[in-house]
Amino acid sequence: MEFSYEIKIPKDRVAVLVGIKGSVKRKIEKALEVNIEIDSKEGDVFLEGNDSLKLLNAQNIVRAIGRGFNPEFAFDLLDEDNYLEILDISDFTGDSKSNLARVKARVIGTGGKARKTIEVLTITKIVVYGKTIGMIGSFEGVALARKAFESLLSGNRHSTVYAWLQKQRKQMRVSMY
Repeated sequence: MEFSYEIKIPKDRVAVLVGIKGSVKRKIEKALEVNIEIDSKEGDVFLEGNDSLKLLNAQNIVRAIGRGFNPEFAFDLLDEDNYLEILDISDFTGDSKSNLARVKARVIGTGGKARKTIEVLTITKIVVYGKTIGMIGSFEGVALARKAFESLLSGNRHSTVYAWLQKQRKQMRVSMY
């Protein structure tokens, strides 16, 4: 049985998906036994395969690359313990471009410090691209990162969010033993 899926990615991310001489596209096709067709003018990506689970993994890798992740980080999704989450910033800002820019700056922080701190505390990979925040990591790490960003987007102070994350990490470590 043949399965197929279509996904749209930003045109400026098509070259990253293809890779140098098609290397990234080939790596996805080989690793997941899928066929990928890319319409570079429109940013449409067509995926076909016989295994629906592998097709879903390929779809997530393509989505991750389309949302700004380096392909090497996107390939972390080949590990079944890793998970992709996309948080839409415009859900918190509405249609206002100035609000979006302000909130994006708040999420990224000075010199990327806020994003990097949340990345370290949750052991996830995080990318802020366009109107979205992409997160790749363990289910628990991504859930914590999502709550942290939602808290920042809702107006909570950075220090409050960092303290909460540190407390959550300590609780996770205790529950592991």
